Amino acid sequence: MLDLDLLHISIADQMLYGLKAGRLCVRVPVSTALNGAGERNGSGCTPRGLHQVRARIGAGLPLAAVLRARRWTGEVWSPHLHQQFPRRDWILTRILWLSGLEPGRNRLGQVDTFRRYIYLHGTPDTEPMGTALSHGCIRLCNTDMLALFERVPLYCRVFIDEAPCPQWSAGHDFQ
Repeated sequence: MLDLDLLHISIADQMLYGLKAGRLCVRVPVSTALNGAGERNGSGCTPRGLHQVRARIGAGLPLAAVLRARRWTGEVWSPHLHQQFPRRDWILTRILWLSGLEPGRNRLGQVDTFRRYIYLHGTPDTEPMGTALSHGCIRLCNTDMLALFERVPLYCRVFIDEAPCPQWSAGHDFQ
């Protein structure tokens, strides 16, 4: 069911909007970077602009599977595991790895989203959504990440910006 053709992530709303042929199909809360928006390598910021999904990682893994360096560790997140590694930046369930499409803004050189390892990924259910707390990635709750992964094809466009998108909350067409 890989049917979405655009993801729009609003940093202002802390929301992901999934569209198909210009119609809103998915609306889920996210957590973008605590450091705000920015493209520079090492900034800990969420990069803006037009991107695409360059890799889909984790198909078939269990919910809350722990991923490190884009590989399953064999672990599944639990509160006990969290206590063992309290400082770990948890990447769970699935990864949609982004690649920038705008040279000089989010692609190549010191602003390369792909080389920065910017993902959409699951996070522990104890982490709040709707609040900017990540290290640059876009975090989703695990059930939302799992559902989204099933609908997002390779090379799906992903637009990230700071503008709020309240018109979509009412289900209007995206123009």
